[in-house]
Amino acid sequence: MSLEDDEGTSGGYGGTGHTRTRLPDRSADVYGGARRGRSSSRSLVTVVGVVVLLIAAIAFANRGGDDPDTTASSGSQPDASSTAASGTKAVKSGFAQNEQGAESAAANYAVSLGSAEMFDKPQRDAILQAIIAPSKVSGFEATLDKAYTPAFNKAIGLNEDGTTPAGYTFVSRTSPIGTKVTKSSSTDATVEVWCSGLLGLAGEQSTNPVTSSWFTITMKLAWTDGDWKIVTHSQKDGPSPVPGDERASSADEMAKAVQEYGGFSYAR
Repeated sequence: MSLEDDEGTSGGYGGTGHTRTRLPDRSADVYGGARRGRSSSRSLVTVVGVVVLLIAAIAFANRGGDDPDTTASSGSQPDASSTAASGTKAVKSGFAQNEQGAESAAANYAVSLGSAEMFDKPQRDAILQAIIAPSKVSGFEATLDKAYTPAFNKAIGLNEDGTTPAGYTFVSRTSPIGTKVTKSSSTDATVEVWCSGLLGLAGEQSTNPVTSSWFTITMKLAWTDGDWKIVTHSQKDGPSPVPGDERASSADEMAKAVQEYGGFSYAR
């Protein structure tokens, strides 16, 4: 699945695939005991793609304003911000106007575009304003508004308004594994970002448990107003490693991990 803003392309997330709903096993925890195979991961690939493509924007949107030396409290209980992207401001200005800067920008944009904040309209728009080329913002907004519908939210286990049902923890995160520049100049660059992603609801009765996926995002970036901005964005599956033999965590273990381990606001 891809999100592209090229002229003449009208693709969006709604209608890009079908979400398979898995009913909970009556004899066991949805998460527990069984090895999580590749099929369970791929059942939400199309949904993960929507979130993944948007992960980088959030992290980048959080780069302004705060003191980078601010540290979090070290108490045993996580505070309310622990499930949000950690860190305050990774850099004081935009990314460098070179290949390394373009790679850093793409990696961070991947993180933001796949975050849970993308399910909230005001936060989503703020992210897009921060990382998309100005001439392309309205197109991206229109495409994503058509994607994040009540039906889509319900399909992945959320309430129709995009909020998380009581008693559950919503997980939507993307982690860049590596980057590769395939085209570069002083004013434009094409960067591929290899990523892993998590998506789902952690909870005892969840029919959409947290699953993982692997994908590669390709971003075309343009140097605009002193920083790299996204012009087009697409995604494909893999490369995917062979699944390990680790036991899938229980719903409680997964929810606790998400609550205690904050995400990253700066990826590279």
